[in-house]
Amino acid sequence: MAQSDNPSEPQRDLWIRVRARLKASVGEDVFTSWFARLELEEIVDDLVHLSAPTRFLCSWIQSNYADRILEAVQQDAPDIARLQVTMRVNGQARPRITQVQDVAPSSEAPAMAAAAIVAPQALSTPRLIRDNTATKGDALSGSAIDQRMTFETFVAGGPNEMALGVAKQIAQAAANNTVTFNPVYIHSTVGLGKSHLLNAIAHATQQADSTKNIVYLTADHFMYHFITAVQRQSALAFKEWLRRVDLLLIDDMQFLQGKSATEFGHTLGTLLTGAKQVVVAGDAPPRDLEMLDERVRSRLSGGLVVPITTFDVELRRAIVQRRADQATARFGMHFPVPVIDYVSRVVVSHGRDLDGAVNRLVAANQLTGELITVPLAEKTLGDLIRSREARRVRIEDILKIVSRHYKVPRNELLSARRSRDVVRPRQIAMYLAKALTSRSLPEIGRRFGGRDHTTVLHSVRKVEQMIKDDVELGQEIELLKRMLEE
Repeated sequence: MAQSDNPSEPQRDLWIRVRARLKASVGEDVFTSWFARLELEEIVDDLVHLSAPTRFLCSWIQSNYADRILEAVQQDAPDIARLQVTMRVNGQARPRITQVQDVAPSSEAPAMAAAAIVAPQALSTPRLIRDNTATKGDALSGSAIDQRMTFETFVAGGPNEMALGVAKQIAQAAANNTVTFNPVYIHSTVGLGKSHLLNAIAHATQQADSTKNIVYLTADHFMYHFITAVQRQSALAFKEWLRRVDLLLIDDMQFLQGKSATEFGHTLGTLLTGAKQVVVAGDAPPRDLEMLDERVRSRLSGGLVVPITTFDVELRRAIVQRRADQATARFGMHFPVPVIDYVSRVVVSHGRDLDGAVNRLVAANQLTGELITVPLAEKTLGDLIRSREARRVRIEDILKIVSRHYKVPRNELLSARRSRDVVRPRQIAMYLAKALTSRSLPEIGRRFGGRDHTTVLHSVRKVEQMIKDDVELGQEIELLKRMLEE
């Protein structure tokens, strides 16, 4: 087949048929988990190029389902012999790679003395570099640590003051071979600085003592490395490597699940016993990470749990002022005080949106030559403000509201009880989860006590019918929606 910048109409039709075959072959649950987010980028000669939204999904598909996908493609295109999966960044796939770099077999290096995680700009397949001659400090170099995220660039305020103080104390203690709080768990909604603090801890510790073995891993990297180790029968070496780290930083804990979560629990116990420091970040308190093993949640809860709350207007203004000062120093433009006040008042979601708002104003000034004014901000940031007006609803929020409204304990909503006083609130909670969150049916089922997606679908349809038949119930559910969205 000839190469094209985008899939041609026949190629898109082929991919639709391939998706249908995969769904019929593996079932809807597996298809939704692993195949639904794959997209066809191009078909070139004997190679089919797909893209996925995360590095972990790229690696998992390539390692576990490449043959199955090729078989499905070859039913229509028998000349296709190779499959490549790359990661999409900002909706765009990485360029096609003619030769994929493989991880060295485990037999070449039975012991893992140090490791470096390939940066996000590298190949879509992350790898563990095994180098028995590497020093401890090499564990930090080449990792996914952002060089810009230091304590000096962190903007402090009331909502994050405690987390910042704890992070600095951890870095100082780790550099001095002592442990103050262990493990430390930092949690907040998206964009409030968790990853920044983890990166800052790593930077400060490494600067104080370059011989420290510091490992920063996102949850999907941890899952990938553990699964790869198991497949290559090197799990024991992987565990031994992890147990030699001085400072382990795990980000996005909410994405860790299954065997990897269990393995993290064992590793956490070993690190704590050895007085090693562990810092974890997630989007909810440990008790609400229901996909994790109870022992893991218990160990995290038993350490120091530090929340970062929603930014208040003072902290938002400090962030906007810092970004505006940086833009002024770089481009020589002027950010009037009313503009800084306006942005900090109307962009209320999180720090990344505040950064984005300043970047938009800089771009508007550079491209159009308009002075940075409040009218320009109103025009430039309108869609950003509107897109963030609705509060991000979490399943945990729904469980709390429904539990309080119907006077049913939260654990009953997640239990197997079938009495009417529990079943109806549970069905309403599932309906609200489908209506107000972006979670899939299988994920909602897992969050509601490990139920099947068909149970969730039945509950949603049941409540939809009850709303049609009962006006009062419809009004009651609308009230719950308003309570959740306020």
